[in-house]
Amino acid sequence: MLNNKKVLITGGTGSFGKEVVKTIFKKYPKIKRLIIFSRDELKQSEMSKDYLDKKYDNIRFFIGDVRDKERLIRASNGIDYIIHAAALKQVPIAEYNPLEFIKTNILGASNVIETAITCGVKKVIALSTDKAASPINLYGATKLCSDKLFIAANNYAGKKTIFSIVRYGNVMNSRGSVIPNFLEMKNKNSLTITDKKMTRFNITLNKGVNFVLRCLKNCKGGETFVPKLPSYNILDLAKAISPKAKLKIIGKRPGEKINEEMITTADSINTLEFKDHFIIFPNTKDKLYKFYKISNKGKTLPSDFSYNSKNNKYLSISKLKELIKKNS
Repeated sequence: MLNNKKVLITGGTGSFGKEVVKTIFKKYPKIKRLIIFSRDELKQSEMSKDYLDKKYDNIRFFIGDVRDKERLIRASNGIDYIIHAAALKQVPIAEYNPLEFIKTNILGASNVIETAITCGVKKVIALSTDKAASPINLYGATKLCSDKLFIAANNYAGKKTIFSIVRYGNVMNSRGSVIPNFLEMKNKNSLTITDKKMTRFNITLNKGVNFVLRCLKNCKGGETFVPKLPSYNILDLAKAISPKAKLKIIGKRPGEKINEEMITTADSINTLEFKDHFIIFPNTKDKLYKFYKISNKGKTLPSDFSYNSKNNKYLSISKLKELIKKNS
């Protein structure tokens, strides 16, 4: 898929960006050009040290912000595919700095869309989050708006550029997430928990990257791809990391949900189920929906269906220990 192609990754120096670059070079050694687009010069400098060998002479590092459309256009000249991973993501920080999140997550998304159409990019796959489903926090609201922009872009881009979404839950060990925080607190024999009932979806970085690349290969434009993931309970996670630690309950943070959701009951009518994933469509009358239902044998869902982290298959404490050890 990516051999002899040119690919741009926004937010390319983040956790996802670093892993997808490693995976792309492993799976597609003949990729023509891979552009890492991010605003952090230090991270770019550090990341570039891993690609000094001559076999990586097709990688490029562009300092830039998705808020800057002119810079995006310059970086996207001649690009075949864009993987849009750039975003501001911290829920409490979004509540305190709402306009900054709007500028990056919404206006930045609009810039990526306009850039892709202007530059004749063939496909754009944008990363979303479970917090975009029935959002109660500003971060989730900006990502829902971003998702709507990308899906709607298919209406006026024609077939020259197609746009699709990948939505998944918490990435294990991603920067700022609960597992690294618990591991840091482990030596203090005390773990801070917001609510004992809290549950979360879980996906490893490797699985997230491979799912995104698979969706990039197969997308037709207009899909929101949702992988089937296990959940964990926050107390089980605490026991897996530090079973003897004291638990300090501090209460739910602003904008935080007890349980996360990736497919709402409102979405379920427009969703088809497959072996290891779901696809949400703009509507059931869309040709895309009919194609996946007939050709790919997608199954319809009950009208009251909700794919949430509470009513789901849970990871055991032993499995959590194994995953944390493997992915730390």
